[in-house]
Amino acid sequence: MSRSAKAEAAMALHRFGLGPRPGSIAAIEADPRGALIAELDRPAISELAAANLPSSAKAYRAVTDAFAKRQAKAIVAKKEQDAERQQMAEASAMMEGAAQGQGQGAGEMAAKIAAEAVPDPGRQIYLDEARIRIAAALGAEIGFVERLVWFWSNHFCVSADKIRSMSGAYEREAIRPHMLGRFTDLLLAAEGHPAMLFYLDQTVSMGANSTAGLNRSRGLNENLAREILELHTLGVRSGYAQDDVIGFANILTGWTLVPPGDNPEHGGEFTFNPRLHEPGAQKVLGKSYEDETVEQGRAALRDLAANPATASHVATKLARYFVADTPPPALVERIAKAFLDTGGDLKQLARVMVSSDEAWSEPPAKLKRPGEWVVGMVRATGLTQTDPVRYTDGQVLLGEPLWRPPSPKGFPDDEASWIDGMGRRLDVANYFAERIAGRTDPQDVIETVLGSQVSPEVKQAVGRAESRQQALVLLFMSAEFQRR
Repeated sequence: MSRSAKAEAAMALHRFGLGPRPGSIAAIEADPRGALIAELDRPAISELAAANLPSSAKAYRAVTDAFAKRQAKAIVAKKEQDAERQQMAEASAMMEGAAQGQGQGAGEMAAKIAAEAVPDPGRQIYLDEARIRIAAALGAEIGFVERLVWFWSNHFCVSADKIRSMSGAYEREAIRPHMLGRFTDLLLAAEGHPAMLFYLDQTVSMGANSTAGLNRSRGLNENLAREILELHTLGVRSGYAQDDVIGFANILTGWTLVPPGDNPEHGGEFTFNPRLHEPGAQKVLGKSYEDETVEQGRAALRDLAANPATASHVATKLARYFVADTPPPALVERIAKAFLDTGGDLKQLARVMVSSDEAWSEPPAKLKRPGEWVVGMVRATGLTQTDPVRYTDGQVLLGEPLWRPPSPKGFPDDEASWIDGMGRRLDVANYFAERIAGRTDPQDVIETVLGSQVSPEVKQAVGRAESRQQALVLLFMSAEFQRR
């Protein structure tokens, strides 16, 4: 039996977008697939461009400068405390015992004084980035482009636990401008971004035979090379060996950051430092790379981007993220073929996916990740903004803290990883429903937001609820909201 136009519109918004808003099902009902494709041609990122947020390098310098000022103030405060203690000790023997007692923890007290005097700007930068990201998700007509941003940001993930000041700017600078372009350009932007280099310890990697390596008796760090091969391009069990990891890691030596220095306008940008670079040709997957400049690494990345294993890996992840934990093989093959045929045109991959019948034939059984579900709830109420502190705290509670994946693999995309968190989702749904119950009618949500695309059982449960709050919780916890 063919699916109704309204049901397909609802699926478009849930499966490929960020959930319906008031009137959005009716708006795309005539051509849901066409509406998805049309959104690819008008990505709404003007809000982000106009947000006046600092670049990753500027954010990095702000935090570094604050840390340096805090450290200096802590030293001054410690000296003052030590001088005061010494004066008290010299005053009298009786005061000496008290002075010693006051001197305990002097370093900790000095650090506290310094922290109060110079707050860490990294948290506010993080919250400002979160606010703009949330606004983009809530304001999107469908949210297909935003979902693609989320997918690629997770594929090429960094962690705010290690580089908080850059985590949001990384998504704006490396992911958004390239995620509808060519995969090669996205790969180059992500791997060369300062946040990625810092996150995967590339800044401490140096060739064993490089000038710096010989002088400092330090050597190679394989993290970035390994994760590019295993996670970002070819995928596991795709034919590369440890020698390829080592060769690629040597190629990438010299990729680092400009250190903060005397010039306040520089620090935190990408740079290639030849003193760190391993001399000589290097081999990866049987190919020798002779160039000893930054182009050696870029050439290797371009070849990895064009590898058929990369096409298969990306196609599988894309289909799994949007369609099903075990995606239809025909869909994966079609996306992979489009990848190879178009030279990694990511917009074309997205078009092929939403144009394929296999992407629509799977039942709505895929469990939404916490971030998708929360944004879907807020969109259903018609709200276009939310408190970034409340949102980020909620994401921590739900196990998907914003820009804080548990490992370089990113957040998982399967039901088994998220199903145990349903109890916490109930708590969040109840808290949110309590806040909005006075201005949100659950029957309105069913009729004008969901277009009545809910089961009779859910309608009945909502109708029998003892309060609006309870009715909203039942709706938000229903399969229609949890799955896509």
